[in-house]
Amino acid sequence: MFDLARHHPNLPPLPGVGYKPVHFDEIMARSSPLAWLEIHAENYMGDGGRSHAQMRALSEYYPISVHGVGLSIGGEEPLDIEHIQRLQKLTHWLQPVSFSEHLAWSTHGTEFLNDLLPVPYTMQTLDRITAHIDQVQEALKRSILLENPSSYLVFSQSTWAETDFLKEISNRTGCYLLLDINNVFVSASNLGFSPTTYIDDFPLDRVRELHVGGHEEDQDGYGETLLIDSHKCAVSNPVWSLLDYTLAKTGPQPVLIEWDNEVPEWVVLDAEVHRVANALELISQPA
Repeated sequence: MFDLARHHPNLPPLPGVGYKPVHFDEIMARSSPLAWLEIHAENYMGDGGRSHAQMRALSEYYPISVHGVGLSIGGEEPLDIEHIQRLQKLTHWLQPVSFSEHLAWSTHGTEFLNDLLPVPYTMQTLDRITAHIDQVQEALKRSILLENPSSYLVFSQSTWAETDFLKEISNRTGCYLLLDINNVFVSASNLGFSPTTYIDDFPLDRVRELHVGGHEEDQDGYGETLLIDSHKCAVSNPVWSLLDYTLAKTGPQPVLIEWDNEVPEWVVLDAEVHRVANALELISQPA
């Protein structure tokens, strides 16, 4: 078994963004408090080309985090070996600081579903997910980060609280956790629990990265408010407040701005980066 304790480097406890090629020139100018970048693994699994050349250039100046969306860690079926091999190839040439995936599933048979779907929190699910994470960590020769989901329903068969479930996964596998603050707020609003209580219950000692992003308001079939984790708008004020609450408990952490759809001009995204930088600076100041 690979010794995970020997390979868990950390991103700098500073602002990061999800990289979009449209922002290449502005990011290379290095005139922002931006300190690291995240890419989606599945966008860089090809052989060479402009995207690889840009990433090689960026990686000279910025630590890179790779965020997977296609492993289907929570799926009932065995993991896709070819997908894992493509991840091995990507992490070999890019040498990212970290790799993360979701507590979710997205495949059924040979079909790939363009969504991150929830899992029931049961012992059976726990055993399956820990086995999948062990497999990925052994293949990549590194510990991974697992992200909490945004939720729109609960399973009646669940026997674990989500925070306890994530803690047990981390304890069993040695993986670390990615705490998505926007996902906490979205889930708390949709399911009717306190977001700060969730943060209080979360295994914060296992967190190595935080995310914030935008969400949109919709309505469910009963006319009740339903928040959607859309990643296509600015971070809301309640999510900023929840980030401040979390940082006060964790201390400085790498904080990523997620904006994946309807991507704005760099000046808009850079304003979000500055807001993260200010939040981190405030908690770093002596009392």
